[in-house]
Amino acid sequence: MEVREQVLLVGVDDGTTDGDFERSMEELKSLAKACFMEPVGIITQKMESINKGLYVGTGKVREIKETAGLLEAEVIIFDDALSPSQLKNLQKELNKPVLDRTTLILDIFERRARTREAKLQVESAKLKYMLPRLVGMHEALTRQGGTSGSMSSRGAGEKKLELDKRRIERRIGELSRELEEVSKERRVQRKKRVDARIPLVALVGYTNAGKSTILNAMIDAYAEDNEKNEKKVLEKDMLFATLDTTVRRICTGNNRDFLLSDTVGFIHKLPHGLVKAFHSTLEEVENADLLLHVVDCSDPCFREHMQTTHQTLSELNVGDKPVITVYNKADKCSEPIPFPQSSGKEKIYISAKEKKSIAFLTSIILDRIYADYVWEEFMIPYDKGSVLSYFMDHAHVDSLEHEEKGARIKVKCHKADRDKYREYLDEKD
Repeated sequence: MEVREQVLLVGVDDGTTDGDFERSMEELKSLAKACFMEPVGIITQKMESINKGLYVGTGKVREIKETAGLLEAEVIIFDDALSPSQLKNLQKELNKPVLDRTTLILDIFERRARTREAKLQVESAKLKYMLPRLVGMHEALTRQGGTSGSMSSRGAGEKKLELDKRRIERRIGELSRELEEVSKERRVQRKKRVDARIPLVALVGYTNAGKSTILNAMIDAYAEDNEKNEKKVLEKDMLFATLDTTVRRICTGNNRDFLLSDTVGFIHKLPHGLVKAFHSTLEEVENADLLLHVVDCSDPCFREHMQTTHQTLSELNVGDKPVITVYNKADKCSEPIPFPQSSGKEKIYISAKEKKSIAFLTSIILDRIYADYVWEEFMIPYDKGSVLSYFMDHAHVDSLEHEEKGARIKVKCHKADRDKYREYLDEKD
């Protein structure tokens, strides 16, 4: 049986969370478990404002220290991002390792990163967060001064601190250059997709809402049997089960394919630095033709989760993208909701575990992303075979007849293709 590190959780309710404090602490517990830690206790305090020096009040610090000793907690985790001075002061007072919510999320991301890009992004975000907090991390080091008149009067701890800072700054520069190279590769791939005119649909939403389940269900429904296992992503009932952005081609037949992108889930108090670090990965969201906002409607806090997602999308400047809100896990709601069903064009209710729901969702997606496609009939001369090939590869072909003048083809194509090949339109009237 795996031995888990025992942790004590601490949070301050300053009245600014509009009733979300308990949810935030419950989520902190889930984050700790996702990082393979065992919460053994929770300490909370109501304050009008966060203590700038210690996060909590001075009396509460003594309570935390005593409780940690009684419960044999090895690490103490705070529910907010701690400032460098708070981290330094708390570690000095508590004499135990101290983590904050941001560090915990970064640790989870580090464990879950699989692709080169995700690993680079996580390392970069972690180092940038760590850099101003090195003093607190080095508090245990001695700081004895050198002899008078020596080349340096700084102690061994200070020297090591400077060396570590330089090393981290140098590594951050290396990571930035590597990420720029990866970003260039991604832009080339994206251009190829745009040129091929394949619509991109991005799954977004709160962590553990069922985005990966929907992606895997679509792969099950439309991929070849020999490709299904290799195309699927990790699907697990836990926070941040999937970290890497995955793009899969969903082949629904007759050239009505689309790309489906599964992105990292959002969370309450998601560190701004992480959103920034994963900006290149989340460019899939920026370039999507349609967003599927996946919501776990069986979760009592689903409305708050939706608000968090909306805020994060606004940070990414994609708040004006076409969106379908997919209320998932309708079968698990306390009051059963008939599914699959739509409530207008922007809301649908499904259970991603059921085939009929996936078929229903796919039909809604196709109606939206192919809304700019029109039925047209073309007469293409036989010496223009490349034009005929283009329509065969990029349009929904209804009929094809070979006549004396050329190939008569009836297709549902993009308006831009209709305009591009207008000279071949068969104007019967």
